[in-house]
Amino acid sequence: MRITIDEVHRVAALAHLAVPDELAERLRADLDQILDYIAQLDEVDTSSVAPALGFTEEISMLRADEESAVLAQDDALRNAPESGEGHFKTPRALPG
Repeated sequence: MRITIDEVHRVAALAHLAVPDELAERLRADLDQILDYIAQLDEVDTSSVAPALGFTEEISMLRADEESAVLAQDDALRNAPESGEGHFKTPRALPG
């Protein structure tokens, strides 16, 4: 399968990207190389390989919810550049 310049421009248009012709040609060549590589992978005999169900043996990525020491509010605010009324003060994010 070969990628055409028209296909590169069509995909670029779908992504709302302006792609000059010289860049489109480079992208076409890169995509052709990627497809060639994928075609090589399709030739690998994997009939004796068990399908992978996951990348780790770990069942759950979540840890137990255990209570631990936390930083007191006053200690946290003491290190803030600006604070007041029990809160961190930050620059305004939205005009108004």
